[in-house]
Amino acid sequence: MVASFGNVDTLSNVPALLVGTREPVSRNITLLSGENRARGTVLGKIGVGGATSAAKPGGNTGTGTLTMDATTPVRPGAKVGVYTVRFTAAAANNGTFRVEDPDGNMIGEVVMAGGAGAFDDDIKFAVADGGTDFIVGDGFDVTVAAGSAKYKMAIAAAVDGSAVPSVILAEDCDASGGDKVTVAYFAATVDENALTYGAGHTAATCREPLRDVGIDLQASIA
Repeated sequence: MVASFGNVDTLSNVPALLVGTREPVSRNITLLSGENRARGTVLGKIGVGGATSAAKPGGNTGTGTLTMDATTPVRPGAKVGVYTVRFTAAAANNGTFRVEDPDGNMIGEVVMAGGAGAFDDDIKFAVADGGTDFIVGDGFDVTVAAGSAKYKMAIAAAVDGSAVPSVILAEDCDASGGDKVTVAYFAATVDENALTYGAGHTAATCREPLRDVGIDLQASIA
């Protein structure tokens, strides 16, 4: 049941989840296909998509390759945008690549040895020498796409942005058969003992991220 407060919709507090006298704020969200979650589940937003790579604009002199990891090309903390991988020091069949994130911050280097090297930070990939050696200035662009902006249970090990708790599901929702529009709390004071946490999360790990977006956790009082 939805009660209207001006331009804000909030759900009835049955069973008890909301605490205190603060007026909660709820909005529609899309729960990801395959999710079947109960009211009070801590959700995260899918903000990061997949990653693709291409030779830098203008192409390379070297004929080597950059190959994204087949299983986890995007790692926790990845940013949406273009990562640049540039060759900065040449050596026969080897050399060094510098990796910068979309904000231009250096996040590491790949030092090739035996004609190959690997990188694992925000993104994960391998580089390999080709028949023609890389020269300084050669490189690749790795583009991390934006996520779907749908929601799913926040699991600490997730790499698609949903690891960060961001909303509380305000009603039971079964999206087993496909994406489903439902309602979530974006601002509220809630009973932390009435919440359902994903793997790797507890009230302690969720408290600050949720507070940052306007949701306060409070221990229930017997």
